[in-house]
Amino acid sequence: MDEVLLVTPENMGKNFIPKEFLREGKDEFYQRNHQITPPKSGWRQLRSDEVERLVKNNNTADDWDDILVTEEFDANQVKNTRFFGLVRIGRLRNVILQHHDLKVPAGITNSLIISCDIGDDVAIHEVHYLAHYIIGDRCILFNVHEMDTTDHAKFGNGIVKEGEPENVRTWLDLMNETGCRKVLPFDGMITADAYLWAKYRDDSALQENLVKITQKSMDDRRGFYGTTGSQCVIKNSLIIKDVKIGSHCYIKGANKLKNLTINSSPEEPTQIGEGVELVNGIIGYGCHIFYGCKAVKFILGNNSSLKYGARLINSFLGDNSTISCCEVLNNLIFPAHEQHHNNSFLIASVVMGQSNMAAGATIGSNHNSRANDNEIQAGRGFWPGLCTSVKHSSRFASFILLSKSDYPAELDIQLPFSLLNNNVSKDQLEVMPAYWWLYNMYALARNSWKFQNRDKRISKAQHIEFEAFAPDTVEEIFQAVYLLEIWTAKADLRQKGVPVSGLTNKELADLGHQLLIKDEKRVNGLEVLGENMEHSSRKCVILKPFKAYQAYRNMLFHYAVQNLLKYLRANPKVTFSQMSQDLKGARSKEWINLGGQLMKKSDLDLLRSDIGMGKLIDWKDIHNRYDMLWEKYTLDKQKHAFATLCELSGTEQLTRSQWNDALDKATVIQQFVCDEVYASRKKDYDNPFRQSTFRNEDEMKAAIGTIEDNSFILQVREETEAMKKEVAAIRNRT
Repeated sequence: MDEVLLVTPENMGKNFIPKEFLREGKDEFYQRNHQITPPKSGWRQLRSDEVERLVKNNNTADDWDDILVTEEFDANQVKNTRFFGLVRIGRLRNVILQHHDLKVPAGITNSLIISCDIGDDVAIHEVHYLAHYIIGDRCILFNVHEMDTTDHAKFGNGIVKEGEPENVRTWLDLMNETGCRKVLPFDGMITADAYLWAKYRDDSALQENLVKITQKSMDDRRGFYGTTGSQCVIKNSLIIKDVKIGSHCYIKGANKLKNLTINSSPEEPTQIGEGVELVNGIIGYGCHIFYGCKAVKFILGNNSSLKYGARLINSFLGDNSTISCCEVLNNLIFPAHEQHHNNSFLIASVVMGQSNMAAGATIGSNHNSRANDNEIQAGRGFWPGLCTSVKHSSRFASFILLSKSDYPAELDIQLPFSLLNNNVSKDQLEVMPAYWWLYNMYALARNSWKFQNRDKRISKAQHIEFEAFAPDTVEEIFQAVYLLEIWTAKADLRQKGVPVSGLTNKELADLGHQLLIKDEKRVNGLEVLGENMEHSSRKCVILKPFKAYQAYRNMLFHYAVQNLLKYLRANPKVTFSQMSQDLKGARSKEWINLGGQLMKKSDLDLLRSDIGMGKLIDWKDIHNRYDMLWEKYTLDKQKHAFATLCELSGTEQLTRSQWNDALDKATVIQQFVCDEVYASRKKDYDNPFRQSTFRNEDEMKAAIGTIEDNSFILQVREETEAMKKEVAAIRNRT
């Protein structure tokens, strides 16, 4: 039971660090003194006339000798305040501080100050309890109920301080409700770190060393003070406890902030607004958290937002993301995630970025067993549509769109860029592969531009692949092509009444390839069934397999040639022969999306090994390795693109004739992309129901413009013409 104890007055503001944790020869202020930069003129004690003025202004101190000031100190600016312990006050003048419409005089009034360092030209008014804080220059603290720091403050980091039991350590239970994938949060953690830690649980050496690295990465000594950087504004807030606050941070109307690091800077200020309650977390640079949000045991990546009552619990939300209104529990969410609706729910999942949760989507809400150890894994571009419900455990390839439905069983969808539909009337699952390419090219082509344009980060610790067509999605396409070949062959043999038991998958794939390349009419007459896509006995029907197959192959050509053009653009003197020599090699088939950064599995395996063996001794070393892998990623991707083109051309080494044919085909594909971007967007303008809300065509043009004015369509047209000219120039060059 909590008790209210009586302590002697001399303990107020003193003995911050328990004696048993003080280092030999150190006093209780030694950590605090390392955290500050003393004024150039040094500190001095108050003059007698200054003490007299302070007393007349209704100020008290348990010992005026413990109040230190600088040479430029105006005692008239301190009124109705009680001081305890060692308090050091920077320059204090009769000046006004203004932030937006709030104007307050510099000074300290109507407050209780316990053992604090206060910077130059600071305004502290109506702060009812301010203890063990270092306040930066030109800060405003106005109407704050409680702001204090304990001697064992960890500021949201998953460490334990001297003398603390292990059970006080803060863990994040990511991807799973049971804690079987828990990770230790730390300031500077990115989604790559979290995924590396949470995913590879079977790597015992990795797991053991990541705990050691994290504990050693921070000082476990007691006695650190809470800090606010310069030019912070904190007003009308209730409880701020064990919080480290970066410069230029704006906090207004917060209910409770406890055990946090809030990163903020002049270039990337963070803002926290009304009714917010945040406990045990790390908040990145340039974040915005407003209007009644609740977050407990969390990390918020740079340039991300929580709004309108969102709840984020035991989760990591990656950079450039926004969550509004909804509930998000036990998730690891890679960068560029959008979730804006009050009635959406996401639990126990890893969502690999560039994702969007529609209204009514409940991902993992309906448990299909009594156990809570199920998970969902969704690749890049995951988009569950309106009122979608998905069960644990499910896995989705990249860029999967789920149509509105309550999906009755677990799913394993390995066909990227697909549309899923639960056809209730026929009691079957329907999958349309390559849907985005065939019917929503505008959204697909705009994908990369959109996410790059929204990336306002200045601090870019997490590297992100924004292109929809990258090695991870391309390898998924290769797998999808292979599955379509097998399933089409089986459908053909099934219709003919021929058993398939005697044929290998390779023989089936060869048969399916011939059908999908040459015989559209035959394939369209087949009922092609997907296998192992739903945990049920009902059919899974593949829609439009012939068109999807052609689309997948065109996607591969598009990816390959576009990246090879980038290589030639970066190396203008390189000939085709030189390019072939520079980029030749076997295709790397296994790629890992590590928090948004792509890398070869072999590179990740070496990274894991080096951590486990102690070759990488801290998080700085690990992040440097990420940087190194990112530097080589462009060339790795271009080698992968060259190998992809060789695969499509049926050769291990391209001839110049095959290269020219590929350029021609890629130009045709790019023109198709351009035309489909226009056509898929034009449907919105031609929709008579959309037109019905306008009085006439002039009103519609004034409100939404015309398709000919669409800036992205114009951009794609320019890119298409530029590619044609570039291809012509390359032909002459090679």
